[in-house]
Formats: sequence, structure tokens, C-alpha cells
Amino acid sequence: MIIDCGSCAVAGLACDDCVVSVLLGTPGAAAADAADRNAPGAGWAMTDMADMSGMPVTHVEDEHAAALDVLAQSGLVPPLRLVPRSRAG
Repeated sequence: MIIDCGSCAVAGLACDDCVVSVLLGTPGAAAADAADRNAPGAGWAMTDMADMSGMPVTHVEDEHAAALDVLAQSGLVPPLRLVPRSRAG
């Protein structure tokens, strides 16, 4: 799974209640924190640090995505709030 916060239609509005912000920090802080490989959560599954807008792009392995889904369903972390922008064309 690739999570591209820059392509999220609710970026900024739903970030505080999104699992990405809980684990990696808010989008603006996540890219900065990822530069420090000793930061909590930095690099746990992050392969690309930011897109052209500076928003984080995160690659989450399937096993990790499944685990995050179980944690979200249990109420331990918020769910992924990513809402991809529709592409007119």
C-alpha cells in the first residue's frame, strides 16, 4: 500500500485523526522527522519521504497494513483517513 498524503482530498482536515499522523507525526513534521533515522517511527515502512508538495509518501507492507487495520478496528489507533482525489479526465 502506498499512502500519498499529497493526493489526499482531506489532507489538513483529517490529519489529526489519521493513523499516519499518529505513527509518523503530522504531514509537515513527518517529512522533517523522517530525515532523522533515529526518530520514533522514522523508517518503519517509509520508503519515500515526500512528494513534490512536501507531503509524505509512505509505503506500508501488506502485513503492516493488515496489522494497522486490526489495531484500528480494535480502537487502539485511528483508521487511515486517506481519501484520494478523483481524477477528472
